[in-house]
Amino acid sequence: MYDTRTPQQERNSGRSMLKLSISSTWSGLPEELASELFVGATCRRLKAEETLFQAGDIGDGCYRLDKGLLKVSLTSPQAKERIIAVLAPGAIGGDLAVIDGLPRSASVIAVTECELLFVSRVAFLQFAREHPEIYEYLVRMLAARLREADETISSLAFLSLKGRVARALLGLAKNLGEETESGGVLLPRTISQRDLAAMAGVARENANRILGEWDRREIVTKSAGCYWIGDKTRLAAEIDS
Repeated sequence: MYDTRTPQQERNSGRSMLKLSISSTWSGLPEELASELFVGATCRRLKAEETLFQAGDIGDGCYRLDKGLLKVSLTSPQAKERIIAVLAPGAIGGDLAVIDGLPRSASVIAVTECELLFVSRVAFLQFAREHPEIYEYLVRMLAARLREADETISSLAFLSLKGRVARALLGLAKNLGEETESGGVLLPRTISQRDLAAMAGVARENANRILGEWDRREIVTKSAGCYWIGDKTRLAAEIDS
């Protein structure tokens, strides 16, 4: 399920999220339904790096992010992290649990300080009985997730390490970046090299080596803790290199 707004409009409204990630926004849900669903929601605040919930926790409801950034991640038995989504304000987290009632399938952790609204599964099911049309939007959302999951699987299977890192950076640039007067894109300092490696599905050492090469070629540089993409066209060309 996708918005009809342009990327710039999405950035201005703060309701964007990474194209490379699995979508978790109910952007097509009519405003009146969304407002009614969350009218009795409870507030939750998180500090940076605080966990909202972990994979395997009871799926007792969903959250709407109103402020901050969250990351959705999976962890291997060897404690390797794979970030599958970065959620910005307006996104919904934990919504699979309100549909099937099963345990959480991934962990959600605050990247920055966050403010959220929580709706229990009991409240959601009552709302859905009164407004069964909401299931139409959920089906579209799940279809969009499957398509984006196919894209992610394809990138992991066929792209080089360099291509994966470039794809992750371009996704960040599109959805979270700030365009500069010179035409480049500045990424928020809250995105660390470790996070970037986890988004791309590469080892941090490989991400460091690739970023070092791009820094020397002035494709992607780092200053004051922020990544700066000087030329998105040159970076895009690295996907197929």
